[in-house]
Amino acid sequence: MKLPGHDAIARQAGEHLVTHRVALPRKVVERPVRQVVKRLIMALVVLVATALVVYADREGYRDSSDGPVDLLDAFYYATVTLSTTGYGDITPVSDSARLTNILVITPLRVLFLIILVGTTLEVLTERTREEWRLNRWRSTLRDHTVVVGFGTKGRSAIQTVCVTGLKKEQVVVVDPSSKAIDAATAEGYAGVIGDATRSDVLKRAEVHKARQIIIAPQRDDTSVLVTLTARQLNRTAKIVAAVREEENAPLLKQSGADAVITSSGAAGRLLGLSVLSPAAGMVMEDLIQQGSGLDLVERPVVRGEVGKKPRETDDLVVSVVRGHRVLGYDDPSVGTLQLTDRLITIVRATPETRVTPDTRPLPPG
Repeated sequence: MKLPGHDAIARQAGEHLVTHRVALPRKVVERPVRQVVKRLIMALVVLVATALVVYADREGYRDSSDGPVDLLDAFYYATVTLSTTGYGDITPVSDSARLTNILVITPLRVLFLIILVGTTLEVLTERTREEWRLNRWRSTLRDHTVVVGFGTKGRSAIQTVCVTGLKKEQVVVVDPSSKAIDAATAEGYAGVIGDATRSDVLKRAEVHKARQIIIAPQRDDTSVLVTLTARQLNRTAKIVAAVREEENAPLLKQSGADAVITSSGAAGRLLGLSVLSPAAGMVMEDLIQQGSGLDLVERPVVRGEVGKKPRETDDLVVSVVRGHRVLGYDDPSVGTLQLTDRLITIVRATPETRVTPDTRPLPPG
């Protein structure tokens, strides 16, 4: 397969994306239109209240044009007073009217102005709060999981990892689509909108401090470039990448991926198994779906199991991880279990069987 260069990929992404930004999960707030309508109603209530106060004390006011103050004059006076226009044609002349202006009209004027400029103040406050959240997020984020691509593969990968106990606050999604990032933040994940083949975009996702990176874009050439860039920024993170074509898997491993999953090949093998044995296909699908039915889990050997053979343990052991090798349960070289071994077992999924994901690098392929 001929892979386009980095610049070609960047140009293709640039046709759909001009800038990149970080998006954190948001709390549910009212719609802007509803907020504006609410503020207008509040301002109208203040205006009516002020007009009624003036009309109730109309004997203490004087209209320079026609003398007495009626209801229309009261609303006129309230409007020009609250808006700080103040033509001076209607003025309080009695002591009670002036005292009312001091104690009632002036506070209502201030409240009216606060309501009118409330939207601007709220925007400034929200921007300040968002900037503070972003800076705090960057300073505290470490040992997290970066997921490149929030399509079907990326979303399923996140769900599987979160079932094992990973918190949503420890997941950062990178995708060039703003709709995909909106969907990610709606589910509680932080998101970065941008082309993951660019190092500055991955830096915004704090990939250099990540513990594990899941790469699941739509194109194989994008997977290669993202893997190269991510490995350059983080030499120790566990990188797992997905490709569509099996012939591109070796290229992904050469680029720095610890494990490569061929999505089309895996789906095809599951289809073939289901044709040969529908029951076996159901069991395999159950095994790869964490959190329900049967689960594949990796755990350390406990002291009580040291010296035993894999089949002599209480769990159903399918493989033994020893050093950089993954050995079958019936491999003669396994012999008896050692304290440094790790077991891959099949267990019934319950809250008690939830195992924290292994944080060590995967064995080289």
